[in-house]
Amino acid sequence: MGKIIITGTSSGLGDGLARYLSSRNHQVYGISRKDNAKLRKCASYHHVFADLTERNALENVMKPIFKAEKEWDLLVLNAGVLGEIGDMHEVSAASMKSVMEINLWANKYLMDLLIKADVKVHQVVAISSGAAVNGNRGWNAYSLSKAALNMMIQLYAQELPETHFSALAPGLVDTDMQAHIVSVKSDARFPSFDQLRAARGTDQMPRPLELAPKLLEAMDALKTNYPSGSFADIRTMEI
Repeated sequence: MGKIIITGTSSGLGDGLARYLSSRNHQVYGISRKDNAKLRKCASYHHVFADLTERNALENVMKPIFKAEKEWDLLVLNAGVLGEIGDMHEVSAASMKSVMEINLWANKYLMDLLIKADVKVHQVVAISSGAAVNGNRGWNAYSLSKAALNMMIQLYAQELPETHFSALAPGLVDTDMQAHIVSVKSDARFPSFDQLRAARGTDQMPRPLELAPKLLEAMDALKTNYPSGSFADIRTMEI
């Protein structure tokens, strides 16, 4: 049995991963500020109520856990938000900062708590996105935050050589984020969103629980075949 931390387990990819791993008797600690009553019914799942952006509150919640458990097999930095869709000049800096707080800085808060508590983690996987590198119009804050996340993972990898770090783009996943994209009015300026709308409900966009086994295979491949600090897209990996 492995000991695993996953952020953002209230829904989406975090929920799917946590359910899959818990069903196989891994000890999964899920961190989110929202409850997931169905997931908490799993005997090997432990829910940690915390707002990842509230650094002091997060430390208070995690301190006893890190004191009791000094070694972990896997940390999945999954929590994230899309933010506003629009051109750069249409979205305020304040709105972008709120996205960066969740998609980037919350991950630093948790990583720094691990280091402060002298906790060993064998593998850290940050859930990134193809948006981090493709520069598609309309994604603005999301793209910026994921590109910065990739670099942050690369930097931590240099500082903590005993831990294998990677940023992983999971490809298309049918989550609440995709549901939001579908609900937004189509705009000719942003053709990438139309492509996502067309993919929803097809084999091109699996549900989180369906993707979970392949995602874990990808994580194993990252640790075995990719240098620490790498970014990879599951759609181009050989797994």
